[in-house]
Amino acid sequence: MDDDHLDLSPNGENGDAASSDEETIKGEQGHEDIADVEEDQTSVASDQPTGNGVIANRYRQLLQDRDDASEAGSAEGIPRRAGSPIDSLLSVPDDSPSLQGSMISSPGSSRVPSLASRPGLNSPTPSFRPFDRRFQSRISSPSSALSPRPGSPAFLAGHSRQASLTSQFFLEVGDAETPTPPWEVVRWTKLKKLNGQAFSEAGKRNLGSPTCIAVSASIVLGTTKGIILMFDYNQNLKMIIGPGTKAVESGPITAIAVSADYTTIAGGHSSGNIFTWDTSRASRPFLHIPPLDDSQLQHRTMDGHMPRASITHLGFLGTRHTALVSADDRGMAFSHLATRGTGSLGRTVKTVRILGRYPDAPPPASGKPLKPSTVLGFSSLPLGNVERATDTMGLTAMLTPYLLVIVSTTPIAQTQHKSARPKDVAPHSAMTGCLAWFPAVKLKVPDPSTGSTMSKVKLVYCWSNVLTVLDVDEVPSEDKDKPPLLKFKARSRWKCEEAIVAVQWLSRSVLTVLTITQRLIVLEDRSMRMTEAFDLIHKYIYHADLFSNQLHNLVEQLDEEDTSMHGVVADAFYMSFKAYKGRIFLLGFNDVSIGALSNWADRLIALMENGDYIGAIQLATSYYTGDANKLTVGLPEDAALRHRMVRDKVMEIMRASLKYVFGQRQKNKSSVDDQQLRHLTETCFIACQSVGDLDFLFDEMYEWYEDGDAEGIFLEVLEPYILEKTISIVPPTAVKAMVTHFVSKGWESRLEEVICHMETATLDIDQITSLCKRHGLYDALIYVWNQALSDYITPLIDLLTLLIPLMQNNPGNFMEHENHEVNAVKMFPYLSYTLTGRIYPTGERMQDGVVSQAKAELYWFLFSGKSIIWPKGSSKIFRTQPTQADEPSFPYLRMILQYDAPSFLSALNEAFEDPFLNDSQEKQLNGGTGRDLPEEQIFGLTVDRQYVVSILLEIMNPNDFDPTDTIYLDMFIARNLPKFPQYLLIPGSTLDKVLAGLCRYPGLDLAEDAQLSAEYLLSVYQPPDISTMIPLFKKACFYRILKRIYRNDKQYAKLLQTYFEDPEDQTEIFDCIAECLQPHPSLPKRYIQEVHDVIKQHSRELVELDPTRAAQTLAAYAPGLHRFALDSLEAGSELQYEYLKALLEPDYETSGQPAATLDRDFIEQYVQLMCRYNSSHVSDYVGIVQATNLRLDKLLPTMEDTGVIDAVVILMAREGQVQDAMGRLTKHLQTLESALQGLVANADGHADDIDVDVKEAAEELLRGLQKYTHVGIWLCQGQMKTSKKLNAIGRRGSPSPSNLSPDEVLWLELIDTTVQITRRLSSVVSPSQPIKVSSTASPTPVLDSDKLVALLRSLVQHTFTALMTATSTESAGLSSNRLVAKSGGSLTFLRILRAFLTRAAASSPNLADLRAVLTSIFSAYAYEESILRLSNRLLEQQLFVNVKQAVELRQRGWRPRGSTCEACGKRLWGPGVAGNVFEAWEEKQAIENKKRAEKNAALDKSAVARGKGKAESPIEEDETYKGKGKGKSTDVGSGNGSSADQMSNGTQDVPGQITETNGEAYTRRRDQPLGPLVVLACRHIYHKDCLDALQAKQEANGIHREVDEFGRETEYRCPIDG
Repeated sequence: MDDDHLDLSPNGENGDAASSDEETIKGEQGHEDIADVEEDQTSVASDQPTGNGVIANRYRQLLQDRDDASEAGSAEGIPRRAGSPIDSLLSVPDDSPSLQGSMISSPGSSRVPSLASRPGLNSPTPSFRPFDRRFQSRISSPSSALSPRPGSPAFLAGHSRQASLTSQFFLEVGDAETPTPPWEVVRWTKLKKLNGQAFSEAGKRNLGSPTCIAVSASIVLGTTKGIILMFDYNQNLKMIIGPGTKAVESGPITAIAVSADYTTIAGGHSSGNIFTWDTSRASRPFLHIPPLDDSQLQHRTMDGHMPRASITHLGFLGTRHTALVSADDRGMAFSHLATRGTGSLGRTVKTVRILGRYPDAPPPASGKPLKPSTVLGFSSLPLGNVERATDTMGLTAMLTPYLLVIVSTTPIAQTQHKSARPKDVAPHSAMTGCLAWFPAVKLKVPDPSTGSTMSKVKLVYCWSNVLTVLDVDEVPSEDKDKPPLLKFKARSRWKCEEAIVAVQWLSRSVLTVLTITQRLIVLEDRSMRMTEAFDLIHKYIYHADLFSNQLHNLVEQLDEEDTSMHGVVADAFYMSFKAYKGRIFLLGFNDVSIGALSNWADRLIALMENGDYIGAIQLATSYYTGDANKLTVGLPEDAALRHRMVRDKVMEIMRASLKYVFGQRQKNKSSVDDQQLRHLTETCFIACQSVGDLDFLFDEMYEWYEDGDAEGIFLEVLEPYILEKTISIVPPTAVKAMVTHFVSKGWESRLEEVICHMETATLDIDQITSLCKRHGLYDALIYVWNQALSDYITPLIDLLTLLIPLMQNNPGNFMEHENHEVNAVKMFPYLSYTLTGRIYPTGERMQDGVVSQAKAELYWFLFSGKSIIWPKGSSKIFRTQPTQADEPSFPYLRMILQYDAPSFLSALNEAFEDPFLNDSQEKQLNGGTGRDLPEEQIFGLTVDRQYVVSILLEIMNPNDFDPTDTIYLDMFIARNLPKFPQYLLIPGSTLDKVLAGLCRYPGLDLAEDAQLSAEYLLSVYQPPDISTMIPLFKKACFYRILKRIYRNDKQYAKLLQTYFEDPEDQTEIFDCIAECLQPHPSLPKRYIQEVHDVIKQHSRELVELDPTRAAQTLAAYAPGLHRFALDSLEAGSELQYEYLKALLEPDYETSGQPAATLDRDFIEQYVQLMCRYNSSHVSDYVGIVQATNLRLDKLLPTMEDTGVIDAVVILMAREGQVQDAMGRLTKHLQTLESALQGLVANADGHADDIDVDVKEAAEELLRGLQKYTHVGIWLCQGQMKTSKKLNAIGRRGSPSPSNLSPDEVLWLELIDTTVQITRRLSSVVSPSQPIKVSSTASPTPVLDSDKLVALLRSLVQHTFTALMTATSTESAGLSSNRLVAKSGGSLTFLRILRAFLTRAAASSPNLADLRAVLTSIFSAYAYEESILRLSNRLLEQQLFVNVKQAVELRQRGWRPRGSTCEACGKRLWGPGVAGNVFEAWEEKQAIENKKRAEKNAALDKSAVARGKGKAESPIEEDETYKGKGKGKSTDVGSGNGSSADQMSNGTQDVPGQITETNGEAYTRRRDQPLGPLVVLACRHIYHKDCLDALQAKQEANGIHREVDEFGRETEYRCPIDG
């Protein structure tokens, strides 16, 4: 395109298509809220993939196989495509494996797995289980399971892609370079001629620098000198407007607009003046709209812009030349309408303010402070190419920092829509705002989403980085004279990564967005996809700071925590960025540029010119399938139209690419290596599949590869398409080449799989069959014979031919024999597939006309009983024993059974499930006897299950076959007879032999199969004498069968014995015992005794199995066997303990059984066992057991041996041996003391070898001392309770001070023991003797002496604390007199203490040893006392604070919700309240001051009288209450009494009448005195008399009122909230 000429005619539509980049909103679901969509730069899903399966999107995966090798190569070769634009569309990692190097050979692929380990041909191992599996061929199974060769990349999962090459680098400023596609996303044209005139030094000097641009039929520029320049699209300066007029004196042009018919131009100036110019008479202004002058400002009678307010926005309304809208930088906007007249002087202009406030306007009534504002975005609705009602309404959209406002200016100014700034705008972001309309247009093709032939009016607006699209719907008005109602619906929202400064509609479906960093983003409407993004910083776009002075207060300065603040106010770009008829116009500081998005054809051509043919094919394919950005590149959304446009281009590019590539390879093969050629081949395959022209592959494309000697690459790429059945018909020449190529590569297995997926009609049968035999491809051979020739016998003969040398044991090549055996095994899956109506090896269903023929031929071949002549018509007999003259009967069946009977019977087991073997009458009807059938089919149709079983029984007799083979026939019969009893009739003698054969299975690994088969058979057959079979079942260990027999015959003893013998399911023994011993009225006692005998024989096994369940079961059904069961176990074993525990202490949650009532011997044995296995529980158990069940002499030795002293003490105390119990306890305490002393001494003597466990052992011993000290305390406390009861009964007096009672003696013994132990051990572990507690080799002590001493002292402290508690409790219980009780308790404590000190003095020469102990005791008590005092002090302090807060809250009162009574509606307080409120308040204050003075005087008198006598009490004022309940009264005036008196007396002293109306309003005389008010907790306020009247009414309606004893109401309740 020539830079000096632009072919942009103004004629035609105003715009062909426009799109918004918003995500689809939830509006279709009836929601008005906008679903926000974050910008996704990494994944753009395809719209609607077309084509067959996953191949339609095959191009996505091709990139996985890209060659990552170096780009070095011939200059003429296909260049590497590191920066290809297709990469931006399809970005996937290179992680797919190659096709080469992964194959599975045909041998072994279809073998039955168990045969791989067979030691010989004629002796299958018994481990083969033929009836638990189904045959499956390798090819029919999923390739992922059996074939590691990956499929074509076309069949992998889809990957995400990016919309454009540059979108993936969006906002990545740190990258040094941003790769660019071969094409220009936007083709820019600099207007050199225009720039030379407008931006030259002379032009700027004479005309001024351009400041804004408007585009329509002309390119119009405004300059700094107030001049307007108009250029046509040939860049000729057609007109200079303004020189010699007032316009040049009004300052720079700051806004410019062109009318709808291109004949009138309007310019707004920085001084506030607006001029319009008729382009046909541009010598003087058509219209002048001046700002307000100074006189008009003072006495404003008309609207207008303020002086020196720059006109920042300007626009024409509809088709009129005299109707304009404008906005200035002060935040004000106006509508201007000029009257008709002669010339500019004869016209008057009516200006109406539509936005903003004048500076001298009064503040709003709400009292809110005004925030600074301006008009960030402004646009009037342009005309579309279809007539709409909105064309005449003069719609204007304005965007301020806070609101979007849409106003209709005709016939009157009226706000149509308001919308606040979205909350999604990030705090502290850049403040920007812009908007753009797109009018309603007529569509060439109905909208695919709505079906409408006309698009809606829509508005896009942006605040900061949030872009929203608004649809405008017209709702016709009922009154035809009135304009329609407009419904505005926010449809889409999109969030950019940075602030947006300008936005324009490039077409109906495409938006262009300019960001604050001067990046241009292209967006698609509806889908909200960012299709392109690139920098325009090099364009030096003109921008100006128009808003920062006005919005200075909105930019954060000091308060950065205010989220409403913005970080910066961006410059204005809207005047420099325009779009018109799909072109982008940029006004820069130095030039004007025009840009157009490159369309799809341009991009393909650019790729071709760049040498990236593969990328061009891929991109063209994406255009065809609709996965690319259709709207951006000019493709229609309609698939049929798009396909017609792109299809020919795709084919043309493929032809050109193939011609070029093979031309280069012919010159120099290294210029295009095989990997590049493979990539091109894959791309072409995808393209042909996508466009549905597969004929091109073989008609044209394959010839290039044949001539270029590269058909191998073509065939390898073709392979996955054949396997996926995408391509099934291949020409014979290509098949021949494929066979040759794959065999040369050693890929016979892959070739076999490919052949099995082809249409056989295109194959050369002779070539394929000979090739398959030569290379052992028997799967393919069978497939070709079956599908091409409908021959099912020849493949079986070929496989049997392989068996003949193996069965004859002929010497030969071992590898050849092994290979033959592997292939021969394929006959079994072949038989299985064919006899069940499936095609081998693919597994597909056979056609109905063929399936009967195939089955009949095979049954005839196997079961006709004779040798056959094959092929038919020849004289060649197929013999299984060529060296012998005579063939045996059923030769082929016999040879197969001798080779592998299990596999054949397994295949036959599947065939038996097919309905073909039902009665022959059915087959005759279905097979069609009306036509002549060959012999084999007639015979095959007569074969049924009975015939097959009869033949098998005849052939597989014990004389000819080993039991290892006949066992499988027995299993076959046993399993099929229950399934087909109506088709099989077998004599009982034969079935008895079958059962006997199953019992004589050859190996243990077949035992389970044999038993299962016998169970099948016994379900339909009952032997005449089952008793004769039982020995066989026992020998064969068929326990399930034996259990069923014994259970049916009620032989419970044998049944239980069988359960014990069965190694499986041992846990069922307990259920069996329960079943056997259930009460049976008809069951003789002898049977029960036999069951008991069996239990006795196996009692040890029973308990070892589960002692808990064993005990529970025997307790429920055979309690007399408990002793027998226990004696059978090892004496003293844990099993005995678990058994007894389940009986005596069962877990109720699991067992649900109560404890058993057993003899004393069982309980004593349980306690003895518990001492050994759960000693900590002995004392608890002994405490709950009856004393008569325990003998002390029998249990004490065991308890003492195991150290369960606490239980010993409990038992002895229960027997009354309290003193002996204390003696045993003190002895044990001394034993623990000795152990601790020895431990410490040993630790000191072997400090180097000491173990960490010593420390834990010492602490454990001290805890033991603590435990048994508490046992002693328990003993003493129990003795005191006993003695207290005796004293109460016998009324004995207290002992003398010199004699101690028995319980006091116990306390003395315990205290003396603990003190002595503490004294002795303290000297051992005291920190004052570090030798005892620390090691010289280690700086840290071995034993934690502080902790040990604290534990020691706690012994004495706990003892003394318990003594004091016990004595005080005892004394309080003995006397009701507190003084006597206190003295009695003190005497007991003092007697014990005196006795203890006397004993200590006698045993020790001085009390120095006890000083530390006694000091710690009394210091502990002192410490506890101080803690209690401190706690009381803290509690009192906290209580004071809480009470103080409660008082303050109560005195603070409640603030009423309103200023009027909720009942009568009259004002109670505040401005406008009726009555003399202020005077009443003054009177009340005077009364309160008088009372206060009287009270002070009375206090002074009392102070004087104190010296002479008793002073008179001061006068007490009656305390006034604000009300007892939820309400509070407030006195606002004085009546006959104070408000408090009125409240307390419950009377109403207000004269006048109270009248109740339907509205519950109350009227009073105007001069009535002011009464008290009541404020409730819900903040409703009432006159007291109003509230009383309401509650009186509620009482009359049956609502109860609570009153006190004087008849006064105790609580007010709100009539509203209750």
